[in-house]
Amino acid sequence: MREKRAYKPRKPGGGRKKLKPEYDAGKNLIEQMERAVALYDSEMSLQAIGEELGLNPIKVRKLLITAGVYESEVAEKVQDTFAEYRETQDYKTSILSTAKALNLSKASVTSYLPYQKGVYFPSTAEKEKISVGAERQRRYRAMKRWRADPTEENFWGVVLAYAGVRFKTYSGLPFTYEIKKGRNGEYTKELWIDRREKSKSLAWSSVLLALGNIKGEVVVDRPKALGDIRGVTYIYGMFYRFGLIDVPDEVKEKMK
Repeated sequence: MREKRAYKPRKPGGGRKKLKPEYDAGKNLIEQMERAVALYDSEMSLQAIGEELGLNPIKVRKLLITAGVYESEVAEKVQDTFAEYRETQDYKTSILSTAKALNLSKASVTSYLPYQKGVYFPSTAEKEKISVGAERQRRYRAMKRWRADPTEENFWGVVLAYAGVRFKTYSGLPFTYEIKKGRNGEYTKELWIDRREKSKSLAWSSVLLALGNIKGEVVVDRPKALGDIRGVTYIYGMFYRFGLIDVPDEVKEKMK
């Protein structure tokens, strides 16, 4: 009778070796995406970018969507619909549901979604979980919704989308703001201004008061022109970044 061979534990990292150990799909995707974005920023068409990179225009568009720089009504509709279904369905089912709801093919739906691996972050995901490009797209959509329907709720959506973004005051001092959540998990209507090592709060009511004082002026000369409001210096910087007001040329140099 043959003697039983002693068990040898597998070494860490053991198993079948990769045929192409130098190949990194994630790295290649990022490189393609960066090249596509650079060409897109130079105002090349999708067709021209595809010819430059040896890709078809649909793949170029998907790369740009993944980077968060391509926007269209169809892409927005597909992504928003998919995000709604994704809250209760798995990835594949969400694609089928989106295709049926919008009367599109499965391939068309997929072509308007960003590349992903396993996890899809809907529009409500925390900003720490999404890319810089996705953050930029989220801000664009929030502003677009508010301009189409200028309600207080939609403007609050704009302010939420810009949390953590760098602004500058009238005198050129940089600042950001954050919005905290209460015990119930909902955002509080209070902005926490972080300027260097000091933090101070800015009430939502103050922001709305300043918004109501814009009154269609093309150029707002100084913060006080928005009203005698606590924290108006910061509101002035926010409104300029939002594109709600313009400022004098000499002030623009400070606020770049």
